[in-house]
Amino acid sequence: MPLNTLEIILCILLFALVVTSIFRRLRLSVILGYLLAGALVGPNGFALAHSSHAVQGLAEFGIVFLMFTIGLEFSLPQLFALRFPVFVIGTLQVILTIAITTTIGIFLGMTKLSALAVGSIVAMSSTAIVIKQLGDQAELYSSHGLDAMGILLLQDLAVIPIIILIAGLATTQHHGLPTVLVYALFKGIFAITFIFVLGRWLLRPLFHIISKTRTAELFTLTVLLVTLTSAWLTNLLGLSYALGAFLAGIMLAETEFRHQIKVEIRPFRDILLGLFFMSIGMLVDISAWHQTWRWIALLVLALVIGKMALITIISRLTHRDLSVAMRTGIVLAQGGEFGFAILTLALTHSILPPDYGQVVLAGLLISIAVSPILIHYNKQIAAVFYPPKTEPPEGDSPETISSLTKKLDQHIIICGYGRVGQHIARVLDKIKFPYVCLDLDSELVRYAAMAGEDVIYGDSTHPHILQAVGLNHAKAIVISFNDLRSAIIILNMLHKTHPDLPKLVRCTDEFELKQLKNCGATHIIAEIFEASIAFSDYLLNLIGMPESKISQIMEDVRSKDYDLLQRIFSSSNVTRMDSDASLHKKLRPILLVKGSYAIGKKIKMLDLRETGVEIVAVRRGEKKFIKLLQSNIKLKQDDILVLYGLPFDIEEAEKRILEG
Repeated sequence: MPLNTLEIILCILLFALVVTSIFRRLRLSVILGYLLAGALVGPNGFALAHSSHAVQGLAEFGIVFLMFTIGLEFSLPQLFALRFPVFVIGTLQVILTIAITTTIGIFLGMTKLSALAVGSIVAMSSTAIVIKQLGDQAELYSSHGLDAMGILLLQDLAVIPIIILIAGLATTQHHGLPTVLVYALFKGIFAITFIFVLGRWLLRPLFHIISKTRTAELFTLTVLLVTLTSAWLTNLLGLSYALGAFLAGIMLAETEFRHQIKVEIRPFRDILLGLFFMSIGMLVDISAWHQTWRWIALLVLALVIGKMALITIISRLTHRDLSVAMRTGIVLAQGGEFGFAILTLALTHSILPPDYGQVVLAGLLISIAVSPILIHYNKQIAAVFYPPKTEPPEGDSPETISSLTKKLDQHIIICGYGRVGQHIARVLDKIKFPYVCLDLDSELVRYAAMAGEDVIYGDSTHPHILQAVGLNHAKAIVISFNDLRSAIIILNMLHKTHPDLPKLVRCTDEFELKQLKNCGATHIIAEIFEASIAFSDYLLNLIGMPESKISQIMEDVRSKDYDLLQRIFSSSNVTRMDSDASLHKKLRPILLVKGSYAIGKKIKMLDLRETGVEIVAVRRGEKKFIKLLQSNIKLKQDDILVLYGLPFDIEEAEKRILEG
């Protein structure tokens, strides 16, 4: 019996919930999760939905809201800051990718329109995957990360003329290509001008009126109305919904309401964008892939190897370092969200036949599936083709560095001149204390050196570089960057050669803290705990506690490796910080129910120390006993014991407390 529309949507939401939860748990792209959920629900999966038309109407609005938020986040200062990778590397990448792919497609027997559509799809990379993973790897503001951001920004902008062009070609295929291009360009300029004029005259006054009502629901409704009206207008002019949404976003980005609008629109965008990817997944027919595997393999090679090589060559020709060029190419070697949008548009307007659509869909899916691996190991992959130099570049040799720093004595060595490193340098400048900074971002070093800062280009994990900046007579060394692997390399090296040198390191959580402590770090600043300490310090001052007492408490917390702050209750959700939750000690309360083994016994009789678990508190009614656990407290029914230890040790201790 076929399902009705509501039942189909319920099935889709259920599969989306289950599959994306699993993908998040496995740290895989949620986009892949939505695509898989759609494939399972679709006609080629469990056939719960025999046609994707039931959700395509809603799904199309996912792209509308995505384009709206991209327009909302469009930043002229960011565009200017990344102008070289945007306007030079990015423009060349998009144009050459489309041109080369279209030429190959025509040579293989495709029509000009089909080849152009495939070329446009291949030109796009995944903004969501690249930005998120580079951010997680602390590479977003590296040289290759900034280049990747610039190219992605240009791709986002290029989607607009591509969508205008494809929509124009689809509706006027009987005209020549030059006529179509001129007609599409004219419609695009008219639509942009009309919406901008209307928006500037109407939108800002409208939102000022709405904001005065202080009604959140009315504000949300207005945002939805503006977005969808703009999309409707461009569709009325024979262009895409996405163009209107993008223009609405750009208009509202110039107002003071942009941040609130982003908050209001995000839930709609995320849900509908998920539906969009599921509707794409419903088109997948894996059973047919074996018939076209050669074409799928060719497209995957174009998306991964071809795009990687092209971006590397373009970056190299624009005088980028070969390693940076290769890493940029590796990071962007995949299909993207807008590739799916262009594919949907091409299939809807019959520019691509369904069998071509299956090949393109398979290529996009496979490239996105391998993308997280390529991005994660981009440095190692680049090193295979271009091994890193064992010595620093000419001009920054140990001898050159040593000549620059020979006057330093009892100074501070700062490894990393990012935001934290620069803050430390500013403080040392204030008290006129000597220091030297090392960093591998050549552009950053050049600018800082021009401004008179004591910064040198050098790899702080290299022993000769550290020796050259006066390691033997340094007062202390500060590892200011947030790179656990590099920090461990430096600490292991110094632990053997300079065990008595104070080593200050930063980290994000207690797991990294333990690793750094084991490697010989003498002072560790854990960001997650320092925020809590800052709050507590301010609060204790607020309630009138003497400054000397506050300092004593804070110093006590820090001197014991934040042990007090590590004792927290945790939820069942494993966050990024708890990626290896079994290695973290936690608090857990245990209720002594009727019949529990521990009832009537003294705490010391339970002998939990051998399990590695500590009872840190006992609660009895409104009373709470702390640090009295070595006494002869006799446990009673309904007492609550607060245990502290590793999860599996707590389970063993709980079994002993309750069952004996």
